[in-house]
Amino acid sequence: TYTKMATVSLGFNIDSPRWDQSTFVGRLKHFLNITDPRTALVPEEELDRAKALVEGCRAGLVPPGSSQEQLLYAKKLYDSAFHPDSGEKMNLIGRMSFQVPGGMAITGCMLQFYRTVPAVIFWQWVNQSFNAFVNYTNRNAASPISLRQIGVAYITATGAALATAVGLNLYTKRAPPLLARWVPFAAVAAANCVNIPMMRQQEIINGITVTDENNNELGRSRRAAVKGIAQVVLSRITMAAPGMIILPIIMERLEKFPFMQRIRVLHGPLQVLLCGGFLLFMVPAACALFPQRCSLALADLEVELRDSIIAKHGDKVPYVYFNKGL
Repeated sequence: TYTKMATVSLGFNIDSPRWDQSTFVGRLKHFLNITDPRTALVPEEELDRAKALVEGCRAGLVPPGSSQEQLLYAKKLYDSAFHPDSGEKMNLIGRMSFQVPGGMAITGCMLQFYRTVPAVIFWQWVNQSFNAFVNYTNRNAASPISLRQIGVAYITATGAALATAVGLNLYTKRAPPLLARWVPFAAVAAANCVNIPMMRQQEIINGITVTDENNNELGRSRRAAVKGIAQVVLSRITMAAPGMIILPIIMERLEKFPFMQRIRVLHGPLQVLLCGGFLLFMVPAACALFPQRCSLALADLEVELRDSIIAKHGDKVPYVYFNKGL
């Protein structure tokens, strides 16, 4: 049984951002909250209870005795596990809260096992499989994609990563050792430029739904999709960059010490842990680079859509808004 509570009647809005989303710092605090890797360990039943609590609060009904802190924690769990467009529960591997544990293991292994072609092929394949899950999970859910398109995107991105990694791996055989350590990052950056647009190609082909400031639908825009996807590509490359560029320099220096040469078996686990340290901050920081509720000036829309909006609303809609995905 639900009952109206004072916190709701006094204007508490569970969907109202706790931090100013127009600033980087506000977005960083928001994403530090919802990408918290501890939420990946929360049982499914608790996630479902959090969703029920959030939906009840949206209707102005919450269980008697619930505190605002409990409601905010339920919203944190909801945001970490359910898609912002569809409200459906996302697969665990694709959630941003899983980026730290999943990404640190894969990135650490890519940085450790970069010397031989078979190892490069295997770990780039593992990484692209992981990326495919993440990109599909965090797409704009209003644009469906077929299994065939998912397959093509996966194969294309994996091929781009392998071609870049293997090609550069062979090219850097005679180069300084540090350059060879940077090959995995070059492959990851190249693959992101292919994987994300391919996995979200339907958005580019058919456009995504754009709304006014009050979430009233105005139509579909391909230019909005291109802007959103470009920002996601840049965010993902930024997410990987510090760990994959700075960590090889750190390991290059550390491996010169005698004690590090005696514990070679621990180099892999050490890189994994250090990758986790980088990602713990870089996942929310990269997500916060651009607002998730992206905007586009009316003047930058397709002519047909722009004319349609002006005909219906005049000059009352200077900007349109859409979910760019993560």
